[in-house]
Amino acid sequence: MRDVLLIALHAFLGAGGAGILGAVALRILRRRSVAVSLAVVAAVAVCAMLAGTLAVAWAMFLSSHDLAVVTTVVAMAAAVSLGTALLLGRQVVRRCRELVGAARDFGEEGTFTAPAVPAPAELTAISLELALTSERLAASRERERALETSRRELVAWISHDLRTPLAGLRAMSEALEDGMAADPTRYHRQMCAEVDRLNSMVTDLFELSRIHAGALSLSPTRISLYDLVGDALAGADALAREHGVHLAGAGVAPLPVEVDGKEMTRVLSNLLVNAIRHTPADGTVAVAAERRADAVVLSVTDACGGIPDEDLPRVFDTGWRGGQARTPPSGAGLGLAIVRGIVEAHSGHADVRNVPGGCRFELTLPAPA
Repeated sequence: MRDVLLIALHAFLGAGGAGILGAVALRILRRRSVAVSLAVVAAVAVCAMLAGTLAVAWAMFLSSHDLAVVTTVVAMAAAVSLGTALLLGRQVVRRCRELVGAARDFGEEGTFTAPAVPAPAELTAISLELALTSERLAASRERERALETSRRELVAWISHDLRTPLAGLRAMSEALEDGMAADPTRYHRQMCAEVDRLNSMVTDLFELSRIHAGALSLSPTRISLYDLVGDALAGADALAREHGVHLAGAGVAPLPVEVDGKEMTRVLSNLLVNAIRHTPADGTVAVAAERRADAVVLSVTDACGGIPDEDLPRVFDTGWRGGQARTPPSGAGLGLAIVRGIVEAHSGHADVRNVPGGCRFELTLPAPA
């Protein structure tokens, strides 16, 4: 038993020395190719065996004949190990180069295509991550293009909508100044109406800029949807009477929600005003609420005749006003963008879909615990 322990000790010391030299070599060559590292590892394994064998032989535990036999076996193993390590290293290096080439083509407008040749699990994982990153960047580029298009449309529409009332105000003010106005009182009323229109547009722009900047400050409280809808319907009643539109929403269930009452009233007012303006006389705008799983869904249904399917994805985009039939007489297409921004600030989401005779806007809000 003592001889076995001594043999093990001498073998360990010899192999340990080879291992230490190998670790030093790996540290020195750590910036070189992975093939070099694999060759060093294989060489360390073989040299450790040989060093351990020589240490045991030096301690007189092996005869000269046995040492020659073991050395020959180790030499053959070394040749096979180094050859295998170099072959494996060459394959790994080739896969790495293919992956680098694919990543190099992964430019600003390109997409990543993983090499079709089988690769080690780690390189395959890197390829999958690059492919996922490529998909996310493509989606991000698409969103950026959509936002840029939306911004350009918004600037064009705002410029047009501002120029028209400003031109009217200038003409009326010059007429009043020159004493050419036949009915100054009517001119003053018209000027006040145009100023109110401009003020509304500027207010919407300011609100939208706060939403996009993440500076919208909310003060959520627990309120009943019945009260929220009642206040919004009362505020829209005069406009509905003017357009001959019926409002329906008295039967809304008193479901509790935790929202900022002021901001959500604005959301409902925007939806109701939009619905009333696009509903023909004697039509009905209906407000409803229901509980779905862990959410509360508030909906506004109009009788506008529907929105073209190709326009539905853009309804909540900044500046979108669709066709002439859905263009409000006073506004810059910011109302629905504000609706979406406020609802998303409440951790909810806004949707729209066509229903027979019109369309339905749905606001999904988290149900209070």
